[in-house]
Amino acid sequence: MPHRKDDPLSPSASPEFIQSQENAILPLVLAGPILRRCSPKRLTFWLATSQPVAGRLVLLPDIALLSKVAPLSKAQSTAEQTISAVQWQEACRQIKVADNLWLQLVDLPLEQALPQDCWVGYDLSLAPISTLLPTDELRDLPQDAFVSWREWAPDLAYPNRETPGFILKSRLNRLLHGSCRKPHHASDDGLWRADEELANNHPEDWPAVLIMSGDQIYADDVAAPFLAAIHQLNQQLGFSDESLPSSEVASSHQLHQAQPYYYQREQLLPKTESGQKVSDMVFGGARKPVFTSDNAHNHLISLGEVLAMYLLVWSPAGWQGIDLPKSAELPNALTLDQTETYQQERQEIEHFVSGLAKVRRLMAHLPVAMIFDDHDITDDWNLTAAWEQTAYGHDLSRRIIGNTLVGYLLCQGWGNAPEQIPSQLLTLAEQAMTNLGGSEHQRLIDELLRFPHWHYQWDTQPVLIVLDTRTHRWRSEVSLDKPSGLMDWEALTDLQQSLIGHDAVIMVSPAPVFGVKLIEAIQRLFTWFGKPLMVDAENWMAHQGSAYALMNLFRHPKTPKNFVILSGDVHYSFVYDIELRGHERGPDLWQITSSGFKNEFPQRLLTVFDRLNRWLYSPRSPLNWFTKRRKMRVIPRKPKTADPGERLANGAGIGLVELDEKGAPTKVVQLCADGRDIRFKLQEDEARWE
Repeated sequence: MPHRKDDPLSPSASPEFIQSQENAILPLVLAGPILRRCSPKRLTFWLATSQPVAGRLVLLPDIALLSKVAPLSKAQSTAEQTISAVQWQEACRQIKVADNLWLQLVDLPLEQALPQDCWVGYDLSLAPISTLLPTDELRDLPQDAFVSWREWAPDLAYPNRETPGFILKSRLNRLLHGSCRKPHHASDDGLWRADEELANNHPEDWPAVLIMSGDQIYADDVAAPFLAAIHQLNQQLGFSDESLPSSEVASSHQLHQAQPYYYQREQLLPKTESGQKVSDMVFGGARKPVFTSDNAHNHLISLGEVLAMYLLVWSPAGWQGIDLPKSAELPNALTLDQTETYQQERQEIEHFVSGLAKVRRLMAHLPVAMIFDDHDITDDWNLTAAWEQTAYGHDLSRRIIGNTLVGYLLCQGWGNAPEQIPSQLLTLAEQAMTNLGGSEHQRLIDELLRFPHWHYQWDTQPVLIVLDTRTHRWRSEVSLDKPSGLMDWEALTDLQQSLIGHDAVIMVSPAPVFGVKLIEAIQRLFTWFGKPLMVDAENWMAHQGSAYALMNLFRHPKTPKNFVILSGDVHYSFVYDIELRGHERGPDLWQITSSGFKNEFPQRLLTVFDRLNRWLYSPRSPLNWFTKRRKMRVIPRKPKTADPGERLANGAGIGLVELDEKGAPTKVVQLCADGRDIRFKLQEDEARWE
């Protein structure tokens, strides 16, 4: 167990618990509450529980903290509001995914609009019930049936606050964003730093939203100690046995216990002639895995593994009763190198777990917007048409991709825009959980692989538009092996329509629209040699059609005047100011990239790339003529670091962006997990025309 019992940040046992078949105690709340899309008239919460529950919520606006910037309107009320168990159940969709795991989304309409720019505390209590109850029985639930958050998450509130709470900002004046959170990476967690930002500031100064732009989990790159913890939790949760098609291991129960294949899962992954892995391409193997990650030794396979990972990266609660085994205690023997790796990873996972109470607290106080990138599903997801044909044409690889997509639906996508998720799809998910590997499970995966509405929009000020750059791919017309465009013509046309009528927009693109020229040139070179998977060649400029359409979108006369693009993916951070040539009035564009929460680019290699990029693509360099982006002026902002030659910032952390009233960024800072603040400043002398 990574925590001591006397640790104030360790998960505390709830008085309401269930006993699993393995006699381990499961807390009532396994993850959450996580705030999702919120507005004055509607609140959305996500949480995971070990039993079905009835909820009761009290909303407590504090008029003393009402901002002077936005006075109270007649439609808003500072009166206390109580959401009864009946109202909670009417707004809540509970899905049973295992004997001892229920996932819940509460999309709660409010009769009275909450005030904006004002602290709103919330007092949440849950009552374990045997099944969903009719209205009369819900009304008759006694007071002592409800268990307060103070019992199942006593450290959920910030110091000097009586309850957890939030502020609904009338304007997105400050926001946090980032991506790429790998639990076993050797660094602190950027979400810890975000939690400190809230703990050390007055709520009126908090960011309005937390944007997670991809790779919230690494399904394709799991540390063996973490996978062992997943298997322990799986046994406690009681998933049904999932049959695995075309696999040497026939079922998930066998995979979780007798044959877990720690550091050996690439042996289970399907192999074809067309799928490629980096090591096989270098050495020229004949039979090659479908999955291209060079770290797929512990790739998640079963749906139970995927859902358990979400619980264990977002909350300390699921770690109760988990004892990370020593390497000698694993079912399969490890080599000396694997043993050393396991010991190092075990230390990193223990360190990761030590801060999960901060992560739970952060996500209970800020509305969280999420979107997938490749590692949420698998590395190089849909990078080329050839990859798609190979991956979806094999039963096991299709199942693995489908399982991670189901995990995204239930743990991330559901809360972004609940109205976009059809009720029939959730019903099919419920049916699939009762017979994993059966026909309903297969049908659910088929439906999700066709699902067209993962992108979404929040009607904030400025408007927040989040792009799906993974399932709307513009496939190459030249070769199946060429990189696909990140969005196809139809998706880009829909995006253009959604921009009309807005003066400013915040657009989330998991991959940077405007990236580092040298790195993109290297990716083009490997693509020319027919090896796009080797260098992860998935940038916006890798596909001529989508790049041309995107540039036309920016130059459209109805494009918003201020256009902020937030990205992650690349494991380093940078900021570009971009001016379009030939326009009397903009639009003004900013590319702001923050990556990763808990991941970094190899430092020496990034330093080399950074310096070479600056030398080879200086404003006067003739190489710029070979990488034109249709006449735009790109001005890199210099990170305030010790090295004057750096333009790229490397450090696990989270991005903080401050915006003025027109939606233009006035301050961009990388809040590093190690305590450093890297501020990006404008460098007019380094502007170049592209």
